[in-house]
Amino acid sequence: MFQKEYDVIVVGAGHAGSEAAAAAANMGSSTLLITMNLQNIGQMSCNPAMGGIAKGQIVREIDAMGGYSGIISDKTAIQFKMLNKSKGPAMWSPRVQSDRMRFSEEWRLMLERTPNLDFYQEMVSGILVEDNEIVGVTTSLGLEVRGKAVVLTNGTFLNGLIHIGEKQFGGGRAGERAATGITKELVDLGFESGRMKTGTPPRVDGRSLDFSKMIIQPGDEKPDKFSYSDVTKPLTKQRPCHMSYTSNLVHDLLREGFDRSPMFNGAIDSIGPRYCPSIEDKINRFADKDRHQLFVEPEGWDTVEYYVNGFSTSLPEDVQFKALQQCDGFQNVKFFRPGYAIEYDYFPPTQLEHTLETKLVSGLYFAGQINGTTGYEEAASQGLMAGINASLKVQEKEPFILKRNEAYIGVLIDDLITKGTEEPYRMFTSRAEYRTLLRQDNADFRLTPKSFEIGLASEKRLRQMEKKKDESETLINFFKETSVTPEEMNPILEGNNSAAIRQSDKMVKVFSRPNIDMDDMRKLEPVEAFIKEHDFNHEVLEQTEIQIKYAGYINKEKNNADKLNRLEGIKIPDNFDYTRLKSLSFEAREKLSSIRPSTVSQASRISGVSPNDISVMLVYMGR
Repeated sequence: MFQKEYDVIVVGAGHAGSEAAAAAANMGSSTLLITMNLQNIGQMSCNPAMGGIAKGQIVREIDAMGGYSGIISDKTAIQFKMLNKSKGPAMWSPRVQSDRMRFSEEWRLMLERTPNLDFYQEMVSGILVEDNEIVGVTTSLGLEVRGKAVVLTNGTFLNGLIHIGEKQFGGGRAGERAATGITKELVDLGFESGRMKTGTPPRVDGRSLDFSKMIIQPGDEKPDKFSYSDVTKPLTKQRPCHMSYTSNLVHDLLREGFDRSPMFNGAIDSIGPRYCPSIEDKINRFADKDRHQLFVEPEGWDTVEYYVNGFSTSLPEDVQFKALQQCDGFQNVKFFRPGYAIEYDYFPPTQLEHTLETKLVSGLYFAGQINGTTGYEEAASQGLMAGINASLKVQEKEPFILKRNEAYIGVLIDDLITKGTEEPYRMFTSRAEYRTLLRQDNADFRLTPKSFEIGLASEKRLRQMEKKKDESETLINFFKETSVTPEEMNPILEGNNSAAIRQSDKMVKVFSRPNIDMDDMRKLEPVEAFIKEHDFNHEVLEQTEIQIKYAGYINKEKNNADKLNRLEGIKIPDNFDYTRLKSLSFEAREKLSSIRPSTVSQASRISGVSPNDISVMLVYMGR
């Protein structure tokens, strides 16, 4: 059946696997995508949405590098929102509600249109390793498929166990069997494994809900989109979401089932996501709160299925039903399916290089929830990077690694590799120390040139980015070079409760004021005429405004990033013997010997390694 050796084999076709397969194939590597069910490519196992705080930045970064998640999110969006618009631009985060069925369908169609990519439906039950190098995979039918590199993106399927109350059964998600065999083989090779937990809420019939008793949650009046490319357009119509609340009565009904809850009766002892807790966990941890928000989200344009965001649970189905009935708008609710929790195997990511290649087996890569992360966006970004690096390795080229000051993806991977995680890892803006540089609006400036250099982003993408950058610089220079008189400017300033100017001044100085925006500046006739003359689009206008108003913050972070990069440039030899440095603390020697950081900068971010330990290393290395 398989007459050739593939360059890259990708196992699993969730968000990580789909991006990995697309990246490797688009970089010219012969690629095979193996999954247990080809009907579920790119499946949204949990909420029907992409993006959100920090996650939206990741989707923009994936798109800027030529990944597919942004385009597919745009093509299947039913609502768009830019979150945190009341805050500074470093916090702005795009998010879309998606049509779940069309999202999966569009992923499959885009992958089928990707050259160099083959598909096969079956369970991978093992890997083939010779002399600590990957040489392929084995399937449940006993087939051997040879490959120069393998990317494992098994999601929640590795020995997956589903819990609903006191009932439990094997499965990777509702209606699908678990994957077995791989964990044991990896452990036998010397890998350390662990168990994690996640969960999902009930899905309900929208025809049984009374939306008049809920609070409507519309999309943005002027919706944007994820992708920087011109293959998608912003939404012209949107579906609303709705919001309801739990109550003390709801909490009391839920508590009645705690003795049958796998969360509390010992059936589940693995750790779940801290920032997306189950409803039973919320009412247990936050006993002082008399209600919690529920976001009622449509699953698509035409379906009547709704997702009850905020009601994730593994309580018995009868308890779920009785409690949800007491929420506003849910009195006559009909379930499509109950919520459940799922436990699965993962592998602590400190066992990986920054390329996501394993340290123990050359050519073997891990991406997604197998590394202890949670969320579609985190998984997709890892898949993209693993696919890129697997392809580069096969082509005998230098690896591609993003630094912490270059991308949220760089922060995510560095956190995983350097610090590890004992609970499902989720990205937040607070995790990025250079978030003013890593905004969602400039991901193409940051990453498209890098991706073009390695052969992933297209030349069309690069030229599009360069045009936007040139136009932004042209408009910035116009504001810097053009003066405005008090007679022109003061009426606008007065209307915004801003102090009047007494003499002519450069426009950029007035524009820099916090309560003056682009719409105010466009009231000046020379500004509006210049914008119309050059036909600048909204992306150019937004980029110009951010660059002018936040120039001081941006320059400060660039200087800090430059200092970091000086330490990043000090490489640590692969065979460095930390036990010889007696001045290092015992914990530092232990952690450094285990994680084996590649640079002094990475060493400084390891938990338990102090500034004094770094000084000792620098002295020893002649720095």
